[in-house]
Amino acid sequence: MKTKGMTDAQFLDLLQKVLPEATPNSDVAQAVFDRVAKEVRLMNSVKSFEKYCTVGSLPDLEPATVDQFREQLAGNFGAENVVVKPTEDGKSVAIEIALPDRTITNKIKVVPPGSEPEEEAKVPFVPFPVALPEDPELLWVFGRREDFPPEQAAIALAGIEEEFWETKAGQKLQRDRVEKSFAEFVQRVPAAALADHGLKRHYKMPEPLKVYRRLSAAESDQRHAKAEAKAEAKAKDE
Repeated sequence: MKTKGMTDAQFLDLLQKVLPEATPNSDVAQAVFDRVAKEVRLMNSVKSFEKYCTVGSLPDLEPATVDQFREQLAGNFGAENVVVKPTEDGKSVAIEIALPDRTITNKIKVVPPGSEPEEEAKVPFVPFPVALPEDPELLWVFGRREDFPPEQAAIALAGIEEEFWETKAGQKLQRDRVEKSFAEFVQRVPAAALADHGLKRHYKMPEPLKVYRRLSAAESDQRHAKAEAKAEAKAKDE
């Protein structure tokens, strides 16, 4: 069974617990913990910085804007380690950050307010239940784009399955004596292969079809009688 990895906080808590057991010198243990904690914070700061350079932007190149951005980086990496300089074309800002073991460089775009490109409206996904001819009461629930007709989605799914077993991964599974079945395909097909065709996997395991049964008149009357009796008993207690 797969489990999620530890968070940074959980890792540091564990480290703080085991270090005193690994060394009797409390000063050494604290020094090691402080150094590791500092490195974890630095790694997270670098990750956040790189993500911001990818999805973020500055509204202009006014000195106050650039200085404020520089101060934000200085708070994470130290003012002496950060160099921020607008590019010659005025379309971005170049950043250089000196780390203990390397220097990282990147750029962040300048996007004036009102000039942001309009985001393409995302088409929602809707449930796409699939049943095999040999077991029509067992449903495999996928998702399909709302603008993707069920008939086309079914054709696409069949094609994806056929292509999957012809890939290197699919061929290896067959050599390893994995059954070439729809169930194995659903569990192992890459999500990207489905997404490229407007599909996605909601559940890896199938769900049995639930048959809706209406209550008979006698059953309905019995339920109403029980509900009324319960309501009367509650009213008396109050």
